[in-house]
Amino acid sequence: MQSVARLPRFIVVLEAAGGLLILGALLLINHWLPLPGQADIQTLATMLFIAGIVLMLPAAWLLMWRTAKAIAPQLFNQIDKRK
Repeated sequence: MQSVARLPRFIVVLEAAGGLLILGALLLINHWLPLPGQADIQTLATMLFIAGIVLMLPAAWLLMWRTAKAIAPQLFNQIDKRK
């Protein structure tokens, strides 16, 4: 049986990119990252935050799916027939 917490490389890259976008939103909203021009910082930070959350959703979904399959295999018709 595969480990519940082991994720494919692509999902891990998406998770890391989402974390970086959320970090960028935090830096923008606290004015630690200067933004050139007259751009709206609050709107940009909101968009970065939402995009970061969206990029993190596949990893959360995959972990929940694998956990559910491990806890209740009869719900997914995966009863161990080796007994």
